[in-house]
Amino acid sequence: MVGTIVHQLTKGASIEEIEKAGLSAYYTDHGVDVYPQAAAGFPFNAGVLACKGDPIANLQEDLAAEQKARATYEKLIDLCRDNPDVLDPLRYLREREIVHFQRFGEALRGVQDKLAEKKYYMNNNCSCN
Repeated sequence: MVGTIVHQLTKGASIEEIEKAGLSAYYTDHGVDVYPQAAAGFPFNAGVLACKGDPIANLQEDLAAEQKARATYEKLIDLCRDNPDVLDPLRYLREREIVHFQRFGEALRGVQDKLAEKKYYMNNNCSCN
């Protein structure tokens, strides 16, 4: 979504405007197309996905990712405070991260509750003497 916003803001920009905005290196590599990368220029890769194979660890990672995304949207909102066409989608995305955080928290509590239940083992087919 953020990449799309950047694309919409740079679409039709002149080379002079792109250079003035400090986007000449990005433009050289990607034009004004959407290319997912961090603000520091590091491209997205699967190394940022922290899957452990443990439901509690995975949900904790999900919770952290939602909070990191929310914090990023808040910083973008700070940078774009004078542009309502950019602010509204960013506020929506921030609120969505908050809801996702709440849902992952509910899922974590459910998993923890399930793991805390006493386990009963039965074998009705037992022919014990």
